[in-house]
This record gives sequence, C-alpha cells and structure tokens, in this order.
Amino acid sequence: MNRLEDYLREHAQSSPQRIAFQNSDGILTYSELWTAVCERASEIESETSRVYVLRSAHDFDFIIDYFAAHKAGKVVVPLEKDLPDAQFQGILELTSQADMPGDVTDILFTTGTTGKQKGTMISQGIIIYDAENLIDAQGFSSNLTFIITGPLNHIGSLSKIWPSIIVGASIYIMDGLKDLPAFFKVVKDAPWKVATFQVPASLRMMIQFGEKQLRDCSEKFDFIETGAAPISQSDMEKLCELLPHTRLYNTYASTETGIIATHNFNGGYCVAGCLGKPMKHSALTIDDDGFIVCQGKTLMIGYCGDLDETNRVLRENKIFTKDKGILDEEGRLQLAGRDGDIINVGGFKVNPVEVEDAAQSMPEIDDCICIPSQHPVLGIALRLLYVVKEGLSVEKKALAKHLASKLEGHKVPQLYTQVDKVERTYNGKLNRKAYSPK
Repeated sequence: MNRLEDYLREHAQSSPQRIAFQNSDGILTYSELWTAVCERASEIESETSRVYVLRSAHDFDFIIDYFAAHKAGKVVVPLEKDLPDAQFQGILELTSQADMPGDVTDILFTTGTTGKQKGTMISQGIIIYDAENLIDAQGFSSNLTFIITGPLNHIGSLSKIWPSIIVGASIYIMDGLKDLPAFFKVVKDAPWKVATFQVPASLRMMIQFGEKQLRDCSEKFDFIETGAAPISQSDMEKLCELLPHTRLYNTYASTETGIIATHNFNGGYCVAGCLGKPMKHSALTIDDDGFIVCQGKTLMIGYCGDLDETNRVLRENKIFTKDKGILDEEGRLQLAGRDGDIINVGGFKVNPVEVEDAAQSMPEIDDCICIPSQHPVLGIALRLLYVVKEGLSVEKKALAKHLASKLEGHKVPQLYTQVDKVERTYNGKLNRKAYSPK
C-alpha cells in the first residue's frame, strides 16, 4: 500500500506547478512542498527519538514538518498550538516511553467526552483507508480547492488533507473563521470549485452573518461537510435553501473510529441526526442496548500507554462507542444521542439535542443548551440556557410555547435562563461538562 508521502512525490513529478497548499502568505506547489519535505526529513532522520512531537499551526512549516516526519519514519504527534508547556512535556514523556506497535505513524490526542487526554494511535494504512472512504463517498477530485479552517492536530482537519493529497487537490488553510469576508474571498478566487469542513456552530455563524455571501457563492461550492456535533434541522434546511446545487454532508466519525458514515442531506432526505450509510472500508451495527458499534479498516490501533482503556473500547476488532443510534429501513444511521448526555426527568429519558434542535428553530434564538437542573418539587427538571440574537428579544412564555408545539410534553423544559454565551469546546461541540453539577 502506498503511503501518503508516495502520493505527494507522484504529484510533484507529474504536476510540479500545481498548488498543494495556500494561505494568506502565499502558495506552495507540489514540487516545492516535496523538495522542502525531503530536506526537512533528512534533518529529522538524525534525531534519536522515534516520536516527533510538534505544535500545530496554520502555516507551511507545520505542513512540511508533518509530512517530513512521516518520510523520516517517525511517529508524528501533532498538538494544539496553545497547549501549555507542562502538558506538552507530559505528552512528550508519555509518547517517548510508551510501548507501541511498529506500524503506528500518528498519535492524535483527544479529550473526548471524559475530559481525560487520550492519545489515539493510527497507522499509514488507517490514514489511507480514511482518505479512500472520503474520496469514494464525497467525490474528492484534483479540480478542487479544499478550505480548512479547523485545528490541524484534529482528525476533522487532518482527514481532509489526506484525501486531498491522494487525488492531487489544492488545500487552503485558514486559522478559523474569524474573518468571514476573507473566507468568502478565498471561495470566489479559487480556480475550481471549493469544498470545506465546518462544525455546526461555524455553519450557523455563516448563515447568520454571511447569508448573502453563501447565496452569491452557491455555484462555487462543490460540497460542504459537517460533523463533530449535531446540526439542527433548521440550519440544515436553511443551507439547502441557500446552496441548492451543493452536496451537504453530515458525517459520523471520531478519532477512534475513523471516518465511518456520511449522508448528503441536500439529496432529498433532510432529517437531523441522519448520518447515512457506512463507507466502503467501514461497517456498523447497533448492539442490544442501542449503542453504535463500528468495524472496518479505519479503527484505531489503541490508546498510547493505556491498555486498560483500549481494551474497554476496542474488543474483537470493534469499537464500542457511547453513541446511541438506530439503522432505518434504508440502512442509514440515525443518531439518537450520547449515553452520558441523556437526562432522566421523572422516569422519562430526554435527549437534550432534540430540545436544543427545537429551540434553535425559533428565529430569535442564536444558541442554546438543555441541561438538568434541581427543582424544589420535581427533583430533576430540564433547564434551557439560551442566547438571543443581537437586536432581538424573546419572552420565556413564547419560547416555551414554541417548544410545546415541537416536542412531547415531558421534553419541554420547565426552567429558562437567558445567557450571554453558551460554552462550547474548541471544535464546536456543546461543552456539557461545563454545566455538570460540581
């Protein structure tokens, strides 16, 4: 099997002047990238440690180092650029001392939902299978500019670099969506159609502050992928309206499972929570307790230095997730929430995502989170923390009435609190741990 760097070398030879990477500072052709990777790899090869730990950044130095370390035969450990020095040193020590299989090439650190930092070990084979899943299911091609705005140490961004390099596409890297006009300028100036991955919170920001630009650029978008957190029904429908000819994918993936399933919700079936059918190198089932179980060639090797946690999650070549779901009559995965997120209210099990989705369908609501809260009579009750869009207002009674029109009675919150901001993680997920009882 070819390695990622083999494809990079091939494109450098066959299409040397094709743009591989671009940012606001300039461009890097495939030929220039390969030359820089080879030079840097010769330096890295002399380092005695098998592990190469580096901070991610949206610049060419990081990209060159990432590929060069692979070419030099190192295990690459990309970390957040702002990670405190003490944590950086701790990860350096852990990965340097850990006993790991010989085919490990990347260790991606994730906190997941437990808050405990875990190093997920993957191989070049896993990287290629993930890439082939996306190429086959979403239609990556050489005549594409993929815009990456997320953290480059995260699978959500790295997994878009991998297929782009294999097919010889161009990649534009931006440090977040802080400058929406700059993002849309990249879209307009791209020589071909563009694609991007954006978490639901970023898509909502685009809809709210860039609706006109989205509509104006609708013919430039080949596809947009989202994932990492649930996207609301209202946002899905709005995107379909603004981008009628764009493929809009909702994907099921994680650092541990790899890229598993995807669904184009602009293809006639637009339903929140639908994540589509498994991709060609993947499979999934639902166990007797309703949890999603993943199989296939994209599963992690294990957690670095944590055999107990590995054995808890990875058994019989299957990843046992904490996500709940069902398979519909078409074989599509429908996400039903995460086990630890479910709220028990008077014996009824409530998925907070369903409540949040209903609340966000109200035009005045900008963001929200549904959490359990102590009630003097009911015990545990549902509380909705909500952010109102700038310049607008909403009465609590009107919000409750809106929810009652969308939800079963036991799912309508009893308590409402307007807040300035809802806490989210770096990749756009609602930070439910921040609202857990202390």
